[in-house]
Amino acid sequence: MAGGGADGGGCPSAEPEGEAAVACEALRLLRIEPSAVGPGAGRAGGAARCSRNVLRKRRRWERVLAAKRRKRRQERERSRARRAEGPGAASRDGGRSLAALAKERLLEARASGPRLCVDLGVADRMTQKETSRLASQIRRLYGANRRAEKPFWLCLTEFVVGSLIYEECFRMNDGFSNYLMDTTQESYLDLFPLDAIVYLTPDSENVLEDIEPNKVYILGGLVDESIHKKLTLQRAQEQSLQTARLPIREYMVKNMNTKNYHSETLAINQVFDVLSTYYDTRSWPAALKAGVSSGKGYVLRDAVK
Repeated sequence: MAGGGADGGGCPSAEPEGEAAVACEALRLLRIEPSAVGPGAGRAGGAARCSRNVLRKRRRWERVLAAKRRKRRQERERSRARRAEGPGAASRDGGRSLAALAKERLLEARASGPRLCVDLGVADRMTQKETSRLASQIRRLYGANRRAEKPFWLCLTEFVVGSLIYEECFRMNDGFSNYLMDTTQESYLDLFPLDAIVYLTPDSENVLEDIEPNKVYILGGLVDESIHKKLTLQRAQEQSLQTARLPIREYMVKNMNTKNYHSETLAINQVFDVLSTYYDTRSWPAALKAGVSSGKGYVLRDAVK
């Protein structure tokens, strides 16, 4: 709509099509002939017709249009920022985004601990299906840690390039290469002092009583459906490592169910939920409630009356 037609009132052709159309329509709504304020107004005796009232209305409308353009631009920028940062990316704490705060907390954990490693040196004992499930659990574990108020610093050890778990992590987890954690082909034995390592296994006789920032906690990279009796305990004992189990028996009791099923073996993301909640609340009942699902056949003692 570059030039005004017979019923267009002579919209100025020098303006871009979109703005010219909006301006023409706005002037008509204000009952102003567009030709009265267009570049050709002078040639048609427009100096007399372009009254102060017309110019005032035009300037006011230009300000309205400019404000609307600014608002639309700001909304587009906010929308792009929300998509980039994911759900819940509202700004807080002096305008810093949740993503920036999460990154700051993770870097603090890297500097001061505690550390949590997933031992993938046992991952080759799993089937393709089990490996895919483990990759999914790693994604959920990382997401929960990133949202935590007091996160751990995560590390995947013996994460061998080209291995099945390596391929599945990249295939199943979008943005995996950008996860803020350590991945290494080395063993935790080569990275940390032996007396700082605690291998968490449900078969240990030792109860985990507290979480210490100067410790490194190891989770065996096995999915909960794998039948590898005492594998992680034997691995830790062969490496002369401290072991511990979650205090499920101390705070929970077996709950009757139709399958008569009871298991203390949790998925790695469920173990993390317990550890993370305890580290934040210092309450084992709250932690176990957060991580031990009812399907495991256990409930808190207080829940049984």
